[in-house]
Amino acid sequence: MQDVLTIGGRELTSRLFLGTGKFAANKLIPEVVKAAGVQVVTVALRRVDPEYEEENIAAYVPRDCILMPNTSGARNAQEAVRIARLARAAGCGNWVKIEVITDNRYLLPDNYETIKATEILAAEGFVVLPYMSPDLMVAKKLVEAGAAAVMPLGAPIGSNRGLKTKELVRILIEEIPLPVIVDAGLGRPSEAAEAMEMGAAAVLVNTAIATARDPIAMARAFGLAVEAGRQAYLAGLGETTVYARASSPLTGFLRD
Repeated sequence: MQDVLTIGGRELTSRLFLGTGKFAANKLIPEVVKAAGVQVVTVALRRVDPEYEEENIAAYVPRDCILMPNTSGARNAQEAVRIARLARAAGCGNWVKIEVITDNRYLLPDNYETIKATEILAAEGFVVLPYMSPDLMVAKKLVEAGAAAVMPLGAPIGSNRGLKTKELVRILIEEIPLPVIVDAGLGRPSEAAEAMEMGAAAVLVNTAIATARDPIAMARAFGLAVEAGRQAYLAGLGETTVYARASSPLTGFLRD
């Protein structure tokens, strides 16, 4: 049986989502998507401009991918809602990643404004994927608000610091009846694999791929890591113990 992730009625076989904010050249994006087998690509609406195709980042996203505009730049729910509506009016579809950020130092999301925006946009038929600080009570409210998935951060955006929120993400995976997609901070393929081994539904990566010496090779590495982590989760990881356990009997040898 094929292992698929279903969000908003769409079936996905790739569990690596791609961010596009930091590539040195837009022309790299199609090759990165192909190398990693990515099916969902997020773009900032302010970089979508159909009148200037060379600078229009949406033009570089392969047509068979799901284009997921994000509300980057929004400082409150009202601005996020406005950006999402503009994206849909511009032909970007009805998937939207909610980003509401007022903290300029760590770029942490405003969970409460995110809940407000999610509630409004879900009621308008958007497939809403909110970016959030991992908090169980907030995640429950996002479920009630109609989110299609939740996207907790692993570490601050662009930091490449890894899965620093591991225990909080684990709680969300255990308690939330929606796909949990780890977003932001993953810097190494091994960290993506770790998130998948925990049971995350998917991960979203941008900086670690876009700023690698060879972004295409790094995208391939992340794709393989996500697949390996998912397979390990499905196979069931062995339990850990404090003391050693012999892998073969300790009797019946070394007799005089």
